[in-house]
Amino acid sequence: MASLVIGIDGGASTTTALLAEAETGRILGRGTGGPSNIQAVGETTALRELNAAVAAAFTAAKQGRAPVAAAALGLAGIDIDGIDVIRGWSSLVGLASKVSIGNDATLLFAAGTPEGWGVAVVAGTGSIAFALDRDGKESRAGGWGYLMGDEGSAFRLGLQGLRAACRCADGIGPATKLLPEYLAQLGTKDPRDFIPAVYRGSWDKAAIAGLAPIVLELAELGDEMARQIFHAETLELARTIAGAVSKGGLPKDGVPIALTGGLVLHNTPFRERLLANLPICGVTPGPVGLVDDPARGAVVLARKLLD
Repeated sequence: MASLVIGIDGGASTTTALLAEAETGRILGRGTGGPSNIQAVGETTALRELNAAVAAAFTAAKQGRAPVAAAALGLAGIDIDGIDVIRGWSSLVGLASKVSIGNDATLLFAAGTPEGWGVAVVAGTGSIAFALDRDGKESRAGGWGYLMGDEGSAFRLGLQGLRAACRCADGIGPATKLLPEYLAQLGTKDPRDFIPAVYRGSWDKAAIAGLAPIVLELAELGDEMARQIFHAETLELARTIAGAVSKGGLPKDGVPIALTGGLVLHNTPFRERLLANLPICGVTPGPVGLVDDPARGAVVLARKLLD
């Protein structure tokens, strides 16, 4: 199908594939699958969900599946080893004649910056900042995962709120409405029930990230512990962005920024505080683009492969 391209955005929660016209970029079909972060779910699951998303895109377009002219994949968790795995899969399934594979942040430059360079920031379940200069040189900060980093992510907010609730329950930390709100979320009145919920899996990483809106809401309502968490995490994410700018040798004044992820897209106070913290960290943002559909950036990159 020389007239078609595929753009794929694979993340820690969902995978989206867009089948589009090569000449115009018009979207013909959208398909979704589960998480395709190899580091988080393993190769077997990641490749299965990628395949499911591609198949669903062809089905939505009422097209029989066949190799297309070009495909661009932006996938969370991709590093050098992961690229080899994905390239092997794309060859095995006959995805496209031309294929480009990179981290999911690469899609943000195509979709959210005026000239395709700057800083791309993902703040959803996890967090990472990528820098790309005008010559195509990449660098990054953050992206260490939920055990070693993910500052300014939904998981980090939810976890810090949980820690504050536990200290409050022990009578050690300050009083906070995080405790009764978290208990209500779990459907219990006993804080000790947090232990089996977290360590036996009913509150996994995604569930803890799902607690972030409670922290953000209570911060707006003036709960002191929630406010402290809110301010600390927005500052840490701003420091991550500044680190990417510095490592990438980008201009610290007027650098373009592309943002995606639930925290920065759907919570205005979080986004505004994050941007306000950047000058404190030595970076003055230039144009800021909000990217609510990174897979469209993948379509842009796929079409460029044909130029």
